[in-house]
Amino acid sequence: MGCVHGKCCSRYPATSDEDSADMREVGPYCSNNFHVHGNQGHILTGRLLDFASVPSHKFQLEYSALTQRGYYPDSPDKENQDSFCIKTQVQGNPNLHFFGVFDGHGQFGARCSNFVRDRLIEILSVDPSLTEDPVKAYNSAFLATNSELNDSEIDDSMSGTTAITVLVSGDKLFVANVGDSRAIIAVKSGNRVLAEDLSHDQTPFRRDEYERVKLCGARVLSVDQVEGLKDPDIQTWGDEESEGSDPPRLWVQNAMYPGTAFTRSVGDSIAEKIGVIAVPEVTTVQLTPNHLFFVIASDGVFEFLSSQAVVNMIIRIQNNQIGSQIRW
Repeated sequence: MGCVHGKCCSRYPATSDEDSADMREVGPYCSNNFHVHGNQGHILTGRLLDFASVPSHKFQLEYSALTQRGYYPDSPDKENQDSFCIKTQVQGNPNLHFFGVFDGHGQFGARCSNFVRDRLIEILSVDPSLTEDPVKAYNSAFLATNSELNDSEIDDSMSGTTAITVLVSGDKLFVANVGDSRAIIAVKSGNRVLAEDLSHDQTPFRRDEYERVKLCGARVLSVDQVEGLKDPDIQTWGDEESEGSDPPRLWVQNAMYPGTAFTRSVGDSIAEKIGVIAVPEVTTVQLTPNHLFFVIASDGVFEFLSSQAVVNMIIRIQNNQIGSQIRW
């Protein structure tokens, strides 16, 4: 969820995770970057699968991607501000592959998203520390990309992008998150396949992020609180599932902007003054045979579907496509 002008006024019905309880047939190891769109309950399939080998550990990634404009009944011509990046064999290394999703917001969100999509991987691709210290390389690349966007011809004062990226390095994943897009991984546990979050949405719902931006001078209020419909002194908002239609947002003192529902992003130079930063949170995952696939997607998916619901959908698709002859 982006700036206040993109406020969501309705949510899909809650999804049930009970169909995850008995997944006896699961598909091959692959990565999926996709978006689920509309309220008709259908899935938009992306391009055909592509492949990237990881010879150091003798497995092959299968991946596919899709991006599509969200459903805005009041703005049918609104442009798609999401973008994605897939770069295999980063730095010429056959065991190093990069996947990223960038969710733009604000008037120039599409330009910000595309700028970060291009520059982040370019900076990572020439950083000699990437293979030895991916966390250091990620931090440096995000801060450099943010600085370049601030200095570019793009007006990012009230526009920017979130970023969720995964670097596959041999049998490890390095997940870097800025904002409220998300990475999840499917884990086989007995006869079940469980969703595990690889990133944590950076929003004022998180107490640590809330306290950090408050120290930077941010006012944290929902739109109803700003408009005087609710008590602004109540600084608790429940959780994202129950309060997602009117979440807590960040505002400068004594004004009604920028109204961001996230606490980290690339760009948003005005929001930087109240604590919105481009520093990524980086998670490292050691892959095992029980890790089946991972998904990275914008909040256009996860605002409406739980992590488990997304995994369940993919498992059902894989089962329908592959049938019962599963070989590990």
